[in-house]
Amino acid sequence: MNKRTLLIASGIFFVSVAAVLLGAQIYNNNNSFRGSLIEPAPPAHEFALEQANGQTYRLADQEGKVVLLFFGYANCPDFCPATLAEFRRAYEALAEDGLQSQVEFVFITIDPERDDAESVDTFVSSFNPNFVGLSGTEEELQPVWDGYFVFREKQEVGSEAGYLMAHSTRVYAIDTDGNLRLTFPFGQTGEDMSHDVRMLLEE
Repeated sequence: MNKRTLLIASGIFFVSVAAVLLGAQIYNNNNSFRGSLIEPAPPAHEFALEQANGQTYRLADQEGKVVLLFFGYANCPDFCPATLAEFRRAYEALAEDGLQSQVEFVFITIDPERDDAESVDTFVSSFNPNFVGLSGTEEELQPVWDGYFVFREKQEVGSEAGYLMAHSTRVYAIDTDGNLRLTFPFGQTGEDMSHDVRMLLEE
């Protein structure tokens, strides 16, 4: 084998190896959860809270669906709008495959002092009318916050807008059997969420 032939053969070999490695990486990315997996997965904390239409929304009634759950408040200037924007992107991605009806996007207030069911519904509906906004009294909400280890703290900032709420910003993914399977940190994309939802629906 002459030198030129050897170089060509070596080049083909390395290109082939690179293609195999790239293919393996793509396969792993497409077949692995992108959120933070919880193992073993505990049953998600049950809740039943008021909707704007006066009906009670119960987590137990969502069996067979994946639930994406976030805690925030309607006056939030940053984390909540950004997360709901990613929810909207995830919904749109799932809708391309007709899967949106198998997923619930749920927002629970951490600020019942200002957020009644109507104001939460107005806030989340501005991103997508199919999103669910929930409120209640502090006594009703406290066990839910505790059940999902939600941090919340009122911060007086001396502005005309009133106080702000410091709060945890993770999204919780509950599978079709009602188990808490994944969490997504703030900034996780709607594409990643929709990818993981598809995996949960395929189980």
